Amino acid sequence: MSRIKTTFANLKAQGRKALIPFITAGDPKPDATLGYMHALVEAGADIIELGVPFSDPMADGPVIQKACERALLHGTRLVDVLGMVAEFRKTNNTTPIVLMGYLNPIEALGYETFVNEAAQVGLDGVLIVDLPPEEATEFSALLTAKQIDSIFLLAPTTTLDRAKKICAATTGYLYYVSLKGVTGSATLDVAEVAEKLDTFAGITDLPIAVGFGIRDGATAAALGAVADGVIVGSALVNKVAEFVAEPEKIAPAMSQVLNDMRQALDKLPG
Repeated sequence: MSRIKTTFANLKAQGRKALIPFITAGDPKPDATLGYMHALVEAGADIIELGVPFSDPMADGPVIQKACERALLHGTRLVDVLGMVAEFRKTNNTTPIVLMGYLNPIEALGYETFVNEAAQVGLDGVLIVDLPPEEATEFSALLTAKQIDSIFLLAPTTTLDRAKKICAATTGYLYYVSLKGVTGSATLDVAEVAEKLDTFAGITDLPIAVGFGIRDGATAAALGAVADGVIVGSALVNKVAEFVAEPEKIAPAMSQVLNDMRQALDKLPG
């Protein structure tokens, strides 16, 4: 059983919800990311989504766009991100790591090269925002052969027929985008999210984690009550931007945000 499947199975047995933080690798500097990853685990992270910096992050709002710019300013590349996973694995062999990003850097490296190196460093899952399931057959097959999960997105506009195809192509967990728009958007309708998740739960046994719009413990708990997990990105990356001139404050600030969410989620009925 993969680390991702094991994590969700253990959480389900405990009556708890997954807390999945996202940070951009290399932001604000490449040598800071490893420490942030360990700090997030200590603050309650169950899975970490590690963003690969890209020059045109079309699905992301200004917060993540600027994070990519900061990381790229220091030359952070896909191979560097894989190196960060390898370093993390030297002291943590249990927390799943999911690489999230765009197709271009992977195509530039080559599918087979990327998958082989990803397996070697201990990567658990891959979510490529601009790679739909219909075009992912070859790539997903390579990932499956190395026991790396393929994760795809569901959205408020996803039809039931389309969702069935996405679910069939997905392993690990499904990422439900709770808002129409980019990351960091403000308006969140929990009732609408709950209705959509109920529909999707009827066609898959995969865990469904909700991202976009989760800012604090209250929103994490509201969505955690209707989902298998919550994903938080902009609220954490905002702390990098806030304390970029005082880098020693970044990890504690991110940890506080995540710990508040962990406590709120753990108060939900099991």
